[in-house]
Amino acid sequence: MDATSWLGLEPSHNPHRWHLPVSRGISTGHRAMFGGSGLGAAIAAMEGTSGRPVVWATAQYLSFAKVGTIVDIDVTLAVHGQKTTQARAVGHVGGTEIITVNAALGSRTFPRDTTYGAPPDVEHPEECPKRERFSKVADSLDSRIEQRWALPLGAKSPGELEPGRIAVWSRMPELLEPSGASFAVLGDYVPMGISFTQDGQAGSTSLDNTLRVIQAVPSEWYLLDIRVDAISNGFGHGVIHIWSLEGELCAIGSQSCIVRSREPGEHTPPKRLVEAPDQSPPAPETQ
Repeated sequence: MDATSWLGLEPSHNPHRWHLPVSRGISTGHRAMFGGSGLGAAIAAMEGTSGRPVVWATAQYLSFAKVGTIVDIDVTLAVHGQKTTQARAVGHVGGTEIITVNAALGSRTFPRDTTYGAPPDVEHPEECPKRERFSKVADSLDSRIEQRWALPLGAKSPGELEPGRIAVWSRMPELLEPSGASFAVLGDYVPMGISFTQDGQAGSTSLDNTLRVIQAVPSEWYLLDIRVDAISNGFGHGVIHIWSLEGELCAIGSQSCIVRSREPGEHTPPKRLVEAPDQSPPAPETQ
């Protein structure tokens, strides 16, 4: 199954318009479309319209699309050059704009492809403990993604990589073909990192989601290397590197989020990150 089928994205008679029925399987436990699902669908739509793979895409989340609605995605190829396309996609439910995505697509040849850096030193997924869910909902997007805390060698608890950083193995059992759209879904887990730095006492809602695709390497598991850079003025900021099981860099994401405390009577979490930690606003959240 490819990401288009996994998301349930449907083409229309117009090659520039696509339809995304918002099912429970691409939504949060609050019955609203998961942010990464929207970005992934927009990427798949732009790839389908342009015939080119995504290089980068950035989404601005404007409103929530509830389960049972249909998001219409309109694609505009602003510049369609010989090798590169600059495009945008706007997703809306009726007259309400839900998501706006700008992107570049294309493929070029260069004789010295190189990536830098390395994933954290962690145990194999099968040796790592399962990530338990906050939500009790059994048929949301979360139920279609298996995750395991990736512990650094010798560590006793997740989060011992460094303050503000966690690593989580993730796989989508139904998905057989990696793509920018599938990495968009996996790249929408910075809010989980923010919640973790707050010891689970805060949830967050994504304002944006930017994805840069390096290479769509097939892998049973992908390592989500999440770094929360800051929480300030009620907003959280972080980045995510997606690595294959063999340590190949596949994609890089970044997000800013609204952060809300889960403690009664509090409206913002502490500004200082928890240094050594041992998702879910009232409206739908990304985790």
